[in-house]
Amino acid sequence: MTDPVSSIRNLGPAFEQSLAKVGVHSAEQLRDLGADAAYEMLLRAGHRPHFIGYYVLVMGLQGRPWNDCKGEEKKALRVKFDAMKERAFDPAQSEFERMMDQIGIRAPGT
Repeated sequence: MTDPVSSIRNLGPAFEQSLAKVGVHSAEQLRDLGADAAYEMLLRAGHRPHFIGYYVLVMGLQGRPWNDCKGEEKKALRVKFDAMKERAFDPAQSEFERMMDQIGIRAPGT
């Protein structure tokens, strides 16, 4: 039996549901992917970027409380988050277009 995503510290049912929509169905899968890859999957699927959500995930995978992220560590995570957001999130693309891309109905960029 596998552990649910919500068994990871800081992560609740809403985050678990969001990850399930991008194919991550267990805590083990999430640990194998890591915070950056998993969060980027969410962004590519059209989830709105939110820095706190990202660092909560990072802290959770490290077994730390969400509010343990401070100082230089938080600044470094912000740099990673901003680069990830730039790379993976297109605010101009509609949810419908993202869905079509995911199922292969239209080629990206058309």
